Amino acid sequence: MLKADIIVDLQAGDTGKGKVAHALAKKPNHYTHVVRYNGGGNAGHTVYHNGEKFVTHYIPVGVLYGIKSIIGPGCVVDPDKLDIEIAELENAGFVVRGNLFIDKRVHIITPENILEDSKDTKIGTTKTGNGPTYRNKYDRKGLRAEDFYTDDCLIDIYREFHQHQPNAQILFEGAQGFELDIDWGDYPYVTSSHCTVGSAIMNGVPPQSINRVYGIAKAYRTYVGAKDFEGKDPIFNKIREVGEEYGATTGRPRQVNWLNIDDLMKATNINGVTDLIINKIDILEKVGVFKLIDGYDIREFTNLEDFKDHIRDLVTIYCPTVEHVNFSDTPFDI
Repeated sequence: MLKADIIVDLQAGDTGKGKVAHALAKKPNHYTHVVRYNGGGNAGHTVYHNGEKFVTHYIPVGVLYGIKSIIGPGCVVDPDKLDIEIAELENAGFVVRGNLFIDKRVHIITPENILEDSKDTKIGTTKTGNGPTYRNKYDRKGLRAEDFYTDDCLIDIYREFHQHQPNAQILFEGAQGFELDIDWGDYPYVTSSHCTVGSAIMNGVPPQSINRVYGIAKAYRTYVGAKDFEGKDPIFNKIREVGEEYGATTGRPRQVNWLNIDDLMKATNINGVTDLIINKIDILEKVGVFKLIDGYDIREFTNLEDFKDHIRDLVTIYCPTVEHVNFSDTPFDI
C-alpha cells in the first residue's frame, strides 16, 4: 500500500520546509519518490547539500539524492526557468534528467501569464505568472504539460502510484504556507494555490496512505507582500538581519512579527499535524527577546525554555493530532 509523509508550512512561507525535506529525503532507502504538490517558481527552497548552498524553485529535493522526483499536477511551471534550474544542478554534478518528471496535468506558465502578473500592484506577488496561470487552469483554457512537452520527462502520477509502484513511499513537499492558502489565508493577500495537506492528497494519493504530517513554523513570523504585516517593535529590524530574512526567490526583505500561537494551533489542527517543527529558535536566543502573540496580548518570557514550554503546553492541550513538538536551530537536522 502507498505510504505518504507530507511537509506543510503552517505560516506564510519561508519557514524552512526545504531544510526539513532535505533532512528527511537523506534517510537511506526510506522514500521512493519526492513530490512537489503545489505552487510554482514563486517559491524557493534553500538547502545545504554536502556543505554547498542550493536554491531550488521547482525541483523537489529528492533529485539531490537520486530519488525519483515529480512535479505534481497541483503545480504550475515556467519551462524556461525550469530548464535553467536543471542546468544549474547538472553543472553541480547532480543527475537530474532521468530522476525528474512532470505530471502531464501540470499547467504551463506562458510569457503572456508573466506579462499580466508583472502589472500587479495590489497583492505584492513575485510576478512569476502563477496567478494568471491558475486562473486559466480553472477557466479551462490553460496549457498543460502534456500539450507542451514531447520528451520522456512526462509522467502520469496516477499510473505511477496505483499501477506501476503501488507500494511507493512518498515524501510530499509543499510551497508557500497555510497563511497564504487561497481559502484559509488573509484574502486577498494570498497565493493562487492550496497550501494544505488536502493539496497533497489532490496529487493522486488516498487519505488512508498518509503516515506523518510534518508541520513547519518559525519561532517568529515573516511575510513578503503588499499588506502591512510588521509590528512596530524596532527589534524586528534586528531579527530580520540576524535571521537573514530576505526572499529566496525575490531577495525582498521579509516583514517580521511575533509568532501567533492561536494561528499556529489553527493551522496545526486543520492540517492534522503529527510532528510540529519550530525552526530558527536560535534567532530569538541571539537577539535575546522571547515574545509571542497569545489571543489579544503580546506575552514576553524571561528565557527561551519558558517560551518553548508555553508553546508545548498549549499545543499538547489544544492540538490532539500532534505527537511530537520539536524546536530546531537554523542548521536543521532530523
